[in-house]
Amino acid sequence: MPTLFQRIIAREIPARIEHEDDRCIVIHDIQPQAPVHLLIIPKQVIPRVGEATPAEEAVLGHLLVTASVVAKKLNLPRGFRLVINHGPDACESVSHLHVHLLAGRQLNWPPG
Repeated sequence: MPTLFQRIIAREIPARIEHEDDRCIVIHDIQPQAPVHLLIIPKQVIPRVGEATPAEEAVLGHLLVTASVVAKKLNLPRGFRLVINHGPDACESVSHLHVHLLAGRQLNWPPG
């Protein structure tokens, strides 16, 4: 059964798309935790970051470069945070790796 993100990539479920290329899609989170809350999602399904293999290194790197490109596009000079959840204790909600980009307000530390 396709993940929620696979269905968004296939355009079966609508999403507000900020960026898309051949390897990933960037969408606005429907339950934002900051004024800017985007999800950077690889089109290749990797269930979670702890299950990534060396063969997926280029995809993982591309997600981080895409975060930088999108942050510049959105003019986030005061900074942003990237978060990747893994497993239930981290509040992982979809078993399809994705990177959260949060910005637009002072973020707290520690985050948990």
